[in-house]
Amino acid sequence: MAKSTVSSAEKLVESAMKGNDASHDAAHVFRVRDLALSLAREEGLSSSPDSMEIVELAALLHDIGDYKYMRDSSEGKIVEEFLEAEGVDESKKIKILSIIKGMGFKEEVEGYADSKHSAEFGVVQDADRLDAIGAIGNMIVLLFFSAYTLGLSFSACGGFSPEETLLSCVIENDLSWAGQRRAEKRHKFMEDFLKEFYEEWDGRS
Repeated sequence: MAKSTVSSAEKLVESAMKGNDASHDAAHVFRVRDLALSLAREEGLSSSPDSMEIVELAALLHDIGDYKYMRDSSEGKIVEEFLEAEGVDESKKIKILSIIKGMGFKEEVEGYADSKHSAEFGVVQDADRLDAIGAIGNMIVLLFFSAYTLGLSFSACGGFSPEETLLSCVIENDLSWAGQRRAEKRHKFMEDFLKEFYEEWDGRS
């Protein structure tokens, strides 16, 4: 893969996602890219340069044109136009766009995501979801509270409590063994954190 394509993708991310909240900013995308590549290596995809290229570009571009942040409908074409301008092979372009289109919670809930996923899809989706839990997930929630002046209470974020979090959803739907292992580690961290948090909140610790 041409380093220039990755560099151009990184610049596009920084430009297109400037001003987004911490859950969907450029730093989130770069974490997802790094984690997706790490998961891909654990899953044995590093033996295929094409697979690693698909994983890296899909991870970098996965939140560009996200419907939650679009200012106008033309932004939905940014990724496709970028891949065409960079001369990315047609078969790779199709796979990258397919990963991006199918990996969201919205698509899964509404039944649009394909039930037959590629290994590349699995590690990119796992990386994106893993970024919402663990230490990073805790920080994002706290930043959300601060931005919207909700006060310091995890119950203010719908369903975010020791008993009911998105953790079980992440673990049940992880599509790679590497993702499963990472999710379990981050899950345990969040359970321990929330236990301590509520003990301190209630004056028991």
